[in-house]
Amino acid sequence: MPSTPHEELLDYTTSCLLPTPWAQFTLHAFVEHATGKEHLAMTLGEIGNGEPVLARVHSECLTGDVLFSQRCDCGAQLEGALKKIADEGRGILLYLRQEGRGIGLVNKIRAYRLQEAGADTVEANLALGFHADARNYELCQPMLAQFGITSLRLMTNNPRKIDAMEKMGITVSERVPLLVNRNAFNTNYLDTKAAKLGHMMKPLVEAVAQDGEL
Repeated sequence: MPSTPHEELLDYTTSCLLPTPWAQFTLHAFVEHATGKEHLAMTLGEIGNGEPVLARVHSECLTGDVLFSQRCDCGAQLEGALKKIADEGRGILLYLRQEGRGIGLVNKIRAYRLQEAGADTVEANLALGFHADARNYELCQPMLAQFGITSLRLMTNNPRKIDAMEKMGITVSERVPLLVNRNAFNTNYLDTKAAKLGHMMKPLVEAVAQDGEL
C-alpha cells in the first residue's frame, strides 16, 4: 500500500517496556524526517480494537516535565495523564518534541525573562518574533496510525488540539479535561491560556452550569 504524505513525516524505529510508578507502559520511538527529532508514544493495553482510546498529546516541556517547574501545568498534566491511563488500563500518550509551544528551550527561557518583566506568555512569544503558539500536530496522524487508532477520548484543555486531530481525520469522541496544579506561580499563565488562547480551564460541570444548561 502506498504511503500517505502524513506517513512520510516520520519512521517508527523500536519499542521497549517502560515501568512507571503507575503502570508498565510500552515505549515506542519515532524519528521525524525533516528535523531528526525523536518523538515518543507510551501505550497501555489493547488500543487497536477500534474503540475510542483515552489519549494525551503532550508537547515537551523540559522545565515542567523534568525540572519540576511550577511556572506551568505541564509536568502535572503529564503525570495526571499517565495516571488516568493506568487507572483505565488502556490508553496512549504521544510525547512530541516541540518545546516552549514550538519555539525551543533557549527561546522559552528568553520568554520567561520577558514574563518576569511584566509580559504574559503570549506577549513574550510575540515580542521574540514567534507565534503565540507555534506547535504543529501533524505527526500525530502517522503515530496513531502505527497503532491502528482512529478515535480518541482526548485529555486536553486546548481546542486547537481537538481541531487539529479532526482535520487529520481522527475522531475526538470525547474531551477529557486535565485541570491540575493551579498555584501561585502559574495563575497568570493559566488565565492567559484561557483569555488569549481559548483554553477551556473550567471543570465540565461548572462550564455547563454557566451556560445555563443545568
